[in-house]
Amino acid sequence: MPNSGFSVLLSVNNMRRLMIGLGGTLEIALLSVAISVVAGLFYGLLMTSKNRVIYGICRVYLEAFRIVPMLVWLFLLFFGSAIAFGTNLDGFFVSVVAFSMWGTAEMGDIVRGSLISIPQHQRQSGEALGLSFWQTQRFIIIPQALRRIAPSAINLITRMVKTTSLVVFVGVTEILRVGKQIIEFNMMTNPMASFWIYGFIFAAYFMVCYPISKLSKKLEAKWSY
Repeated sequence: MPNSGFSVLLSVNNMRRLMIGLGGTLEIALLSVAISVVAGLFYGLLMTSKNRVIYGICRVYLEAFRIVPMLVWLFLLFFGSAIAFGTNLDGFFVSVVAFSMWGTAEMGDIVRGSLISIPQHQRQSGEALGLSFWQTQRFIIIPQALRRIAPSAINLITRMVKTTSLVVFVGVTEILRVGKQIIEFNMMTNPMASFWIYGFIFAAYFMVCYPISKLSKKLEAKWSY
């Protein structure tokens, strides 16, 4: 089937390029997730602070990423930095920074919700034992909260992997951009190439995200109480 478009997908060179693009997608996602998990834990602890100023700043940060679309943040960091500082930041670097900032905000809210869901008497028990606020968090609250954090955190990872498709707009070579280049190159000779290429991209995202989603559901069922 030389003109079916499937031959374009089966091309060794095209398949190699698509896999390299998938690797770029996963690299951005994994780096962002690693940063978000660590930073989000500290951010979540800050959001439980009784200091109204600290809580207010944290809340504004969270709402900024919930209200403003991720694409706008990418454009702001990528194009805005060039105008404001007269420098061109690498698209890959900008993508990791933007997704890490978003992931930290979302992860922090997950941590906050899990921490405040722990019954108050657990904190009172820590105080009765003479533990400080941070000791109570470390030895009593956080170990219990981790069981509640895990399912939602894994769902966040899935969302971050899917949303990395937006980095194509700041010139990052990831799987969607590679697929678009292959389709444009073969548009005249193989009009059906877009069906097979985008079908492969669909399958690639599914194969990456589905196991993560299943793990989330499994943990949620195992640790629900």
